[in-house]
Amino acid sequence: MSVIISVLNQKGGAGKTTLATNIAAALQQQGGRVLLVDSDPQGSARDWKAANEKNPLAVIGLDRPSLAKDINLFVKDFDVIVIDGAPQIREMAAAAIRIADVILIPVQPSPYDIWATSELIELIKTRQTVCDGKPQSAFVVSRAIKNTHLSKEVFEALSHYSMKVFESCTTQRVIYANSAAEGLSVIDASDEKAKSEIFNIVEELKKWVA
Repeated sequence: MSVIISVLNQKGGAGKTTLATNIAAALQQQGGRVLLVDSDPQGSARDWKAANEKNPLAVIGLDRPSLAKDINLFVKDFDVIVIDGAPQIREMAAAAIRIADVILIPVQPSPYDIWATSELIELIKTRQTVCDGKPQSAFVVSRAIKNTHLSKEVFEALSHYSMKVFESCTTQRVIYANSAAEGLSVIDASDEKAKSEIFNIVEELKKWVA
């Protein structure tokens, strides 16, 4: 039976696809049978896959409200299913929350990005109320700029939501965009610092859900 990880944020440009593709690639490199589900009608994860025919990661599109039902067709064949969430589509977010074991919410260090999570958090907490605290949910800071006051403040601001905040994060690095344009993850690139960021997130994720 698969562990289903939904990467969600209702705000566009929060780093969902970057986090979803790189986590999925890292988990696969570690030996897992991994499926990446693109639930965004814009198809960013599918475009990423199409940019490199040698990309070994399995990617499919399920960009309709029946996501929670449709994904059951795949749970027996994969160890992990990572869902790249759709922004600004409440029905898709609700479906991804309903089917998830784990929800990761990427948030950039900006007040606007933090405020934009309020509706999503409400949906998650409503689900947790009727499902004995499940799914597990956490924030992951994305595109932080090292040694800046704002990047430090975002961790404290997110802590007020009574939801886990990962200690590991991604930082503002050109390699994330460059590798994506080639249909690759940073796991395939030569930037060791970027690789470490993703592997640190994955290890923290594994310990959290164990």
